[in-house]
This record gives sequence, C-alpha cells and structure tokens, in this order.
Amino acid sequence: MSVARNTLVQSSLTLGSRVLGMVRDILLIAKIGAGPVGDAWATAQQFPNLFRRIFAEGAFASAFVPTYARTLEAEGHEAARAVAQEALRVLFATTAALTILAQIFMPWVLLLIHGGQADDPENYALAVLLTRITMPYLTFMAIAALLSGVLNSAERFILSAGAPTLLNLSLIPAAFVAPSAEGTALAAAVAYFFAGLLQAGVLWWGVRRQKVHISLIGWPRLTPAVKKVLKLAIPGTIAASGTQINIIVSQSLASFEVGAKSWLYAADRLYQLPLGLVGVAVGVAILPRLSRAARAFDEAGSRRTMDEGIGLAMALTLPAAAALMIAPVFLIDVFFTRGEFLLSDAQMSGHALFHFAWGVPAFVLIKVLAPAFFAREDTKTPMRYALTSVLINTVLGAGLFFWMKSNGQAGFIGLAIATSIAAWVNTALLAMTLMRRGWYTPGARLVSGVVRAALATAVMSAAVWFMLQNLALIQAQVLNSRTLAAVLIVLAGGVIYAFAALLTGAIRISDIRQALRR
Repeated sequence: MSVARNTLVQSSLTLGSRVLGMVRDILLIAKIGAGPVGDAWATAQQFPNLFRRIFAEGAFASAFVPTYARTLEAEGHEAARAVAQEALRVLFATTAALTILAQIFMPWVLLLIHGGQADDPENYALAVLLTRITMPYLTFMAIAALLSGVLNSAERFILSAGAPTLLNLSLIPAAFVAPSAEGTALAAAVAYFFAGLLQAGVLWWGVRRQKVHISLIGWPRLTPAVKKVLKLAIPGTIAASGTQINIIVSQSLASFEVGAKSWLYAADRLYQLPLGLVGVAVGVAILPRLSRAARAFDEAGSRRTMDEGIGLAMALTLPAAAALMIAPVFLIDVFFTRGEFLLSDAQMSGHALFHFAWGVPAFVLIKVLAPAFFAREDTKTPMRYALTSVLINTVLGAGLFFWMKSNGQAGFIGLAIATSIAAWVNTALLAMTLMRRGWYTPGARLVSGVVRAALATAVMSAAVWFMLQNLALIQAQVLNSRTLAAVLIVLAGGVIYAFAALLTGAIRISDIRQALRR
C-alpha cells in the first residue's frame, strides 16, 4: 500500500474520531465552562491526553514498530510474538506501578501542573479527585500502544486508528448525566476510565484476529529483546512527544491565571485537528516503509517515501494553518460559545489559537521527520532535540507569561507563542541533521510542490478573508445561523483550495490515481 493510501485509511478513521471529539468538547465545555471547575477538568485531562497522544497516536509505536518488524522478518512469527509478549508484560507492570504511585501521591504531583491554584482548597481537591479517576488511562493506553504497533507492522491501520473513537463515544453521554459543572466533570472522568478499558480490549481482539496470541499472565522479564525494545522505545517516546510535553509545561504555567487552562484547552481542540488528521497519520503510514528501506539500504526508496510524506503533509496542513490564523476567534466562537463558555472566553482562547496556528506546520513536520530516525533505530537524537524544545518552551514561556502579566496583558498568550517557537526549533534541528548525515535531502519536486501549495493556500486565504468581511451577508442567507455560515465558509474554503491546488499543480489528479492504485 502507498503512503497516500495508508494515510487515507488512518486519516479517514481519525477524522471520524475527531468529529465525535469535537461534539464531545462542545457539549462538555458548554456544561463545565471556563473558570475554576473548567481548569480542574482541564488538569484531569492532561495526563489522559498526554498518554493518548504518546501511545495511541503513534509515538510509542514509532519506537516499537522497527524492532518488532525486524524480528518478524529476520526470525519469524513466533520470535516476534515472544518479543511483543515480554515487552507488553514489562510495560504493563511499569505503568500499573506508576498509576498506583500516582494515586497515592496525587496531591503533591498536581503541585507541578496545577500549583497556581493550590491556594483554592476546594478547586484543588476537585482536580486531585478527577485526575485520580483518569490516571488508570495510562495503563490501558500502554497496552493499546503495543497492540497497535503489532497491527501497524502488518500495515493494518483500521483498528488502531478507529479505537480512539471509543473514548468520544464514552464521554459524550457524560455531558447529560449531571446538571452541575462539578457533576459533569466527575461523570466525564469516570468515562475516561471505561473508555481506556474498551480501547485496549478492542485492540487485543484485533491482534488475536491476526493470529498473534499474546498473554499478560506471567512474570515480566527483561530479556535481551525487551531491553532492546526499551532502549529504543523510551527515548523514542520522549522524542515523538516533545510537542505534548510542551503543552503540559504551558498548562502548568497557565494554572497561575484563572481561566487560562480552559482557554488553552479550547484552542488545543482546534489546532490539534490537522496534527491528528495529517501529521500522526502520515508518520504512522510511512514508518513501516522507511523501516524496510533502511534494512534494505534502499536510500532512493527512503527519499521517495519522505518526499511523498512531507509533500502530502504540507499540502493538507498549510491551508488548515492559514484558516486558523485568519479566523481564530470566529472558529472558537462558533464551536464553543454556548452555555457556561462565554463570548469573552472565545475571544481569549482565539488569541492563543492564532499563535498556535503558525506553529501547526512545525507540529506536523516533527511527526513526519522523526520516523526517518526511528526507522534507523536512532531514537536518541530526536529525543535530544525534543528535550531542547522543552527547555526553550519552558524558559521562553515562563519569561513571556510573567512579563506579559506584569504589563497588564494576558500571560497565557505568551505560552502559545513559546510552544510554536519551540516546535519550529525542533523541526529545524531534525531536518538539518537528516541532511547533514545524508539520510534525506528534499527533492526538487517536493520543493516545487510545497511552493505551489503555498500559492494555493494564499488564494484560499484571500477568499476566506473576503467571506469573513461579508459575514453578515452570508449569515443572512443561511437562516441567520452563525454555525451554518461557518460550515459554508469552511466548505467553500476547502473547494477553493482544491481548485487552486489543481491550477497551480500542487495536486495532480494523475498523482492521486497512481498513489491510490499502488
């Protein structure tokens, strides 16, 4: 299967999950709102969201897949099954122990990520309770990650991409079971627990259908094969999770500004869409092919795969990033302003979304460039760069946050600026290292394609800006509905970009047919 076809499978299922996720967030944000309870709920989601993005969205699998695939090819089915089973037992034991310790020490753990509101005992106690309930999601996602890696190695992407849908299906009913904000947050936290159990169960069933029989029963052993997996997986997971760690850092600083966590969370829901739909999907799709090319010393094949992956990622990401920059407040307002989430909250969240938006291409490129290192079993270099970006984000974010607050501005906006700058530094380091080592140099066709995609994006941006200037007229044609007007503008922007991309040559019908046929 081609990169485009694998990406289409991954993105299609991820799109369904993200649409449900948007429905989930619209309902929950409307019930919980922005403020102390909203901040406590955002805190309780930090660990589940981090683990979901690290594990379920490919970061752990990116480190596990090359080792598993190489063992499968070199030593056979049974040897690969044994590696997966032993690795799963060690992973389960480790994450279960961390979960138990977190339950005990949660009041002190949250001082690191919610310390700014520790002087509000009632709100802080709520955050501790909610996070204790959501914390077991770590163990479930660890199991799901390894099982996804087994499926992805066989280029079976449907279940691993579709399993996150269960999280949204579990959380949506939580918005209706309690009348109060506190009750809704508690119900949603419980839903997180059961969603993790369901996701792990479905993937377990999928792996057994591939006739890979793995058992959790047995004492965990650090065999040589497991040590090798962990040696790659630990730095690889850190490397692929730099953006998510930066989000945790930003949220921790935001706890010193009441409401800021809720505003950042709403912005996060929108700018994560292209990252999940494009960056994660392309990264997962190209890794098996890059791993095979690396084992066969096929540098030409590796470069073609990277060119195809980056070209596809940028053709889909640039227009999304531009739209988020042009209409950040409008989009936040349309999706989230209802119930307890006010227009003033949308305006604050929109400021953060604008600055996250110009970092979106970097967030996506990190997901596409890092697999080139993982495929060659080099996980330490991306890890160093990820930690460098975390350091930059922490220092710059803290500096901007407190400087802007001292000058009477919203300090959390500085956190969004720092996160995007850190992502671009990470991207530049990854790209320069690949070129310096001779592992990858962009082809002329890729460079031309990105320039053409940028031109098509400029055309779309001008059209969207014009429509926003005439929003009242458009709204009058659709029953005075702001939501319908937004849908119309988004659809029109997509159609305009598609035509502009075809006219500029950024997308060619012959390439689409050839990619999907392979």
